[in-house]
Amino acid sequence: MNTILFVASENDAIPNCKVGGVGDVIRDVPRQISERGDQVHVVVPSYSRLHHNGILKAHLNLQLRGVTYVAHLYEVEGKEEHKNIRHYVIHHPEMEAGDIGGIYTNDLEEPFFSDNVKYTIFCTAVAEAIKQGEFGKLNIVHLHDWHSSLLLFLKNYHPAYADLKKSRFVYSIHNLAIQGIRPFENSYSSLRNWFPTLDFNYDDLRDPRYHDCYNLMAIGIRLADAVHTVSPSYKEDVLLPSLAPEFIGGEGLENDLKRADKEGRFYGILNGSTYHNLKDVKKNRLFFNVAATIFKQLQKETDKEKAKFLAHTGEKIVPFVQKRPGFICASVARLTEQKFYFFKRSPEALLQILDKLEEINGVYVLLGTGAPEYEALLKSISYQKKNFIFINTQCEDVVNSIYKDSDLYFMPSLFEPCGISQMLAMRNGQPCLVHHTGGLKDTVQHVETGFSFDGKTYDEKIKNMVASFQEAIYFFQNDKIKWKQIRDNARKMRFTWKKSVDEYYKLLYSFGMDRRIA
Repeated sequence: MNTILFVASENDAIPNCKVGGVGDVIRDVPRQISERGDQVHVVVPSYSRLHHNGILKAHLNLQLRGVTYVAHLYEVEGKEEHKNIRHYVIHHPEMEAGDIGGIYTNDLEEPFFSDNVKYTIFCTAVAEAIKQGEFGKLNIVHLHDWHSSLLLFLKNYHPAYADLKKSRFVYSIHNLAIQGIRPFENSYSSLRNWFPTLDFNYDDLRDPRYHDCYNLMAIGIRLADAVHTVSPSYKEDVLLPSLAPEFIGGEGLENDLKRADKEGRFYGILNGSTYHNLKDVKKNRLFFNVAATIFKQLQKETDKEKAKFLAHTGEKIVPFVQKRPGFICASVARLTEQKFYFFKRSPEALLQILDKLEEINGVYVLLGTGAPEYEALLKSISYQKKNFIFINTQCEDVVNSIYKDSDLYFMPSLFEPCGISQMLAMRNGQPCLVHHTGGLKDTVQHVETGFSFDGKTYDEKIKNMVASFQEAIYFFQNDKIKWKQIRDNARKMRFTWKKSVDEYYKLLYSFGMDRRIA
């Protein structure tokens, strides 16, 4: 039996520990590994809340800033019980909950300051737990995004954690655009502040653009035994320099990635989706669930402007509770530049799409929270257009109904490392309209399983986005046979975790394929 430790910022296998797709991966991959007979430990921060009702397993004494920090390792219950999987959280008072999903902190003046504090303490505590043998003998330590990559720094430079060299370290890149860059010195969250007496090679850690800073994403790429992105096409994208906004590539780290690729330790493996034990969601409950969610939210909302907008949204969906609109286009995503840059820069394109929907008694339902400027834009358009239903809150029942009841799923991401939403929509036989980038290239084929758009320039992309939307509407209205074929093809697609984890075993873990399940 092999033993693998997953170290990450999110884990949707335990309650209240998910913001994005990373949480899905950390939930699903260990389950696949456990079915092969190997053991998985999963550890995340407690964010000052997830350790409640856990079982205290260890006190962890850490030397940081020249003083002793005491962190605590707790074992916690998962949402489901799975053989060979154990879940842990690490608690320390400075590892606080953030304003984004109770996990991350949006520091506007000093990006990554607060998160650097929590994840530096977290990674050092994980290193101490490994050293103390709390996870047993580890074959693999699998790190996810910049939040966990400090473990590689400790492995290479901290004499107290030389034992980490006994394990193989794998580093997964879920989103290269978020890199965890902080100064070497002269800040509470600087590397020298945390480790004032440690000798290390600045050049091994230096950000290629900001030479007075270290880059935690770069550390993961440079020092891991194997590096992987979450789709083959995203791997190819990030080997090239970014030419924003037409193309988002390596974001300053393309040379590091090229070096890893030349050394034979960089791979692109498509994420998977789950196709069994799905939650049974009733059909035609979308607008009922939206109404119920808004009503509940209004009961506790104290901000007058937020309450006003919730009431506005509630009024708009009342007619659809009794009678479904003629066509439902939908999106679910955090409101960020990655997901909705095209709307922010070219709101006229969104208005054209809404006008086209209006011709067929269609609506566009968008659920999400996030950056204030994106929320403000979408609220403004919601007040302008009666068929744009912007649900500015979060609700699992509404999300599940969107995947069940919509006719077209819209995913105009500026870039997309993999994407899970398109897989969830296709699983329900829902065609997707996507930007032809990253993992969306690997999962959606134009006029076969959905629709896509691209272009050599930004203006071409916007023009083609609207044209592809109009093409989808044309098939829905005028070619029912082709529309049904596209829906059926989408439903038949299978992006399984079994296939993905086969590649993990062969390429990342170097276990070979002897543990492949039937």
